[in-house]
Amino acid sequence: MLRGSCLCGAVGYEVEDAFVAAFFCHCSRCRRATGSAFKPMASIPFDRIRLVRGEDDLLLYGEAEGSRDFHCGKCGSLLYSYIAVNGNGHVTMGTLIDPPTIQPSFHIFVGSKASWYEINDDLPQFSELPT
Repeated sequence: MLRGSCLCGAVGYEVEDAFVAAFFCHCSRCRRATGSAFKPMASIPFDRIRLVRGEDDLLLYGEAEGSRDFHCGKCGSLLYSYIAVNGNGHVTMGTLIDPPTIQPSFHIFVGSKASWYEINDDLPQFSELPT
């Protein structure tokens, strides 16, 4: 199991080190949610993410029956997301305390990446979601 936490430590979670993919998302939604040029994330079935502390401090953003983001309501850290279309969880890799065995292996939504950011690695790039 890997441990994850928000910046202030109020909310903590555990997740199996069994991610199916890890990637950098450059879509405008991820940029706005993180305040960064992209969001490094690792994908896993959502039921493999377990909240271990701070349930009262969780701030959920999104639709109750749809995709939503899980933030700390105190410090605002984006911890993970639920993706309704496939039931996956997307863990923001920067909130992991323990290092995962997986590393990001591609970029998605580069067709809408920040114009001020240059991708400088040799990882595959996809304009949209890869099929």
